Amino acid sequence: MKKLMEQILKFGIVGVICFFIDYLVGIAAMNIAMKVLGEGGFATASTIGSVLGFIVSVIANYILSFKFVFQRKENMDRRAEFVIFLILSVIGLGINALIVWGFTGPIYSSSAMLRRLMGYNMAYTVGKIIATAVVMVYNFVTRKKFLEQK
Repeated sequence: MKKLMEQILKFGIVGVICFFIDYLVGIAAMNIAMKVLGEGGFATASTIGSVLGFIVSVIANYILSFKFVFQRKENMDRRAEFVIFLILSVIGLGINALIVWGFTGPIYSSSAMLRRLMGYNMAYTVGKIIATAVVMVYNFVTRKKFLEQK
């Protein structure tokens, strides 16, 4: 149990690092897309930012996860390992993008109260935090199940 708790802590630290990579790349990409798309394209721009941030963070997460968190399966080909990691991450990306889109699109856009309380960046941040929490649990469980040495 102690080993599992240490692993969850390490996973959390890697997750925080990758969250900031994801967030910073995502917010930059979203702001660039907002300049191109205008205010009416907020949901699309935030989804673009979310996807680009997620892609960059997946690469960092792969490297850090096997360096500090998970014990590799010795009999698994590294290309197969990366493909499985990528497939699991793409599913996570879908979950992430759906939550960010749902919060910044239908929820934020249709609520005058939320629009008065927070600007675009804060709405994106709230959606991103919710998405990150959900995807973090998904990632730990699936990587432990499919990629870690038993």
